[in-house]
Amino acid sequence: MVPIDGKPMLYHWFQLLKSHDICEILINLHHLPHIVREYVQDYNSSHPEVRIKLYYEPELAGSAGTIKANAQWIENEDEFLIAYADNLTNVDLTMLTQFHRSRRPILTMGLFHSDYPEGCGIAELDTDGLIVNFVEKPRNPVSDMANAGIYVADPALVDYVPHGFADLGHDVLPKLTGKMYGCEVEGYLRDIGTMDNYKKAELGWRSMGISW
Repeated sequence: MVPIDGKPMLYHWFQLLKSHDICEILINLHHLPHIVREYVQDYNSSHPEVRIKLYYEPELAGSAGTIKANAQWIENEDEFLIAYADNLTNVDLTMLTQFHRSRRPILTMGLFHSDYPEGCGIAELDTDGLIVNFVEKPRNPVSDMANAGIYVADPALVDYVPHGFADLGHDVLPKLTGKMYGCEVEGYLRDIGTMDNYKKAELGWRSMGISW
């Protein structure tokens, strides 16, 4: 709910997804859920075409645990998108989806070149884009191709998620080495998880004049 250019981050995500014809969205809730509920209700009043499911977690299930808990929501889909909502971005989701459809792996990971690979999940790819190694926050990165926190996945991904708390980066993605592909994404991307990055995101977004 932090504002970027006067609008909550969720607004920018909703508009990005809608611009790529993605109008069914699930959001997991934990901290201050009533604020998100109120905003979603307000957003839906002017964008009724976007169908938003809110899933409250009294205790966080982890980025992969949420997916497993909502397996029925995705089971009849050809593929589904996973996005970390603390990233500010306008990446081309259609291009990423088309790449995934051309290969049909369990998962396609959006990638970007990182200036600080030690603080990211780092992928090593073969010449066809198959991820042959993935390490979360490695001490000695083998490349600068970093996890963008945006994925397109087959519903069968649920089978790789353990029960209980499960994190995608630590508990699932390493199991998918040799079964997932990486695709460099196009567009603006910044994690706003720190105050410094948040300030940079505010300035960067405004300077590009991005509007929905």
